Parts: sequence; structure tokens; C-alpha cells
Amino acid sequence: MRHRRRAASPALVAALMACSAPNAAPAAKPDHALPQLGVMGTIPLYWGETAEFGDVLTGQGRPHWARAVLERGYRLVPLDALDAAALRPVTDLLMAQPRALTAGENVALDQWVRAGGRVLLLADPRMTGESRYSIGDKRRPHDVTLLTPILAHWGLAMTFDEDQPDGYRTEQAGGGPVPVNLPGQLSVMAGSSQCRVSGGGVLALCVLGRGRATVVADAAVLDSQAPREPAVTALVRLAAQAFP
Repeated sequence: MRHRRRAASPALVAALMACSAPNAAPAAKPDHALPQLGVMGTIPLYWGETAEFGDVLTGQGRPHWARAVLERGYRLVPLDALDAAALRPVTDLLMAQPRALTAGENVALDQWVRAGGRVLLLADPRMTGESRYSIGDKRRPHDVTLLTPILAHWGLAMTFDEDQPDGYRTEQAGGGPVPVNLPGQLSVMAGSSQCRVSGGGVLALCVLGRGRATVVADAAVLDSQAPREPAVTALVRLAAQAFP
């Protein structure tokens, strides 16, 4: 199956320009005029990593850099769970190293995508980003992805090379460099024709009914520290392609 490359949306092109130009500060659209983007995952894109929930309320928490990038083009809607009611208001969804989904959530996500929803899913088999929380703390981003059931249902398999070298690098995927560190490798399962893989297995695009799922087998693009090149441009490009 051949898929035509779609142009980046003007809103996200504006986000790229705003974050790439050091002195540029274009006026943002009013919040109510922006399309909604659901966000879910153990990487704290919306609230940032905070020691206590009170830090969020008092503004003492350190926000994740990606929130400001995404809010140039979207009104973010944090989601704790996936069901028909939660997904109904959004057309686009960013899942950043989400927890394991329940059977009901897998069904709801699949039905939502096939009805026209678009999801950008970052599923990292070996997280390398820094966190203020120690291993075992429930607030820490999950160290491994737990999404085998939904990936398999969409016709994708993910493997992990234990012998690959550790370290931050980029892979050419989705039309440009994408930061990775110990990424997984996606492949299309036998008999599946709805997905195609690029970037040496780092990126997959699946056309599912009227919707689409863009899967990245790594989450280094969302390392919570100040983003390294080309994380900002890669995030904007991936979002623009996932949500054309």
C-alpha cells in the first residue's frame, strides 16, 4: 500500500518556527481556536515532573519543554484513561510511553482509530531519559513499553537488540532525523498489509479503517531535560505527519 506524504499543518509549522528562531515570538492563536490534542502517558508532558501534586497547584513544578511546543498548535487535553467518552472529543491523540492498557482500553483505542482517530504513539522498549524519581516509583516514566497487544492487533511486532550500542544518536525517519537511544525495531507481521515501516524499524505508519496510527519505537525525542538537537524539530515534524 502506498501512502502520499502530507504537508505539515500551518499551526505546527508556526510552532517549529517559534521554537527554532531564538528571538521570534509570534502571537499564539486563542486557546479556544486551537484543535484539541489528547495526551496520555507516563512521560509527564502536561504536568511535568513534580515532587508533590501541590507543586502543580502553586506553579512550582518544572514543566516539560514539549508542552510549550505542542501548545503553539493545539489545546492539550490530558487523559488518564481511554474509553469512548474520553476519546469522543478528540481527533488526535499523543501517547507518550503509556502504561499497559486494559482490554477495554485496547478495544476503545482501536475502535476510535478505525472510526477516524489519529494517534502518535511513542513506545520505548528501554527508556533512557533522566527522571527525578527512582526505579519503582509510580511517578517515574515506565522503563519498558507494555503495548504488545495493541501493536500486534495492528499488525506490528517490536524487537529489541540487547547488543546495540548505548548513546544518543539520530535515525532518518519520517523525512528527517529523529533522536533515539536504545530504540526498538518495528516490523510488519506476516499477513498484514496495513502498516509500513521506515527508519530502520524506528517508525511505522498504519492505516486502520478511516484513521491512522504512527508508532515510534523510542521516546528519546521527549527526554525531559532541555531538548537536544534535533528533538524540537523532530517532535513538530512527527506531530505534523501524524495529524495531517
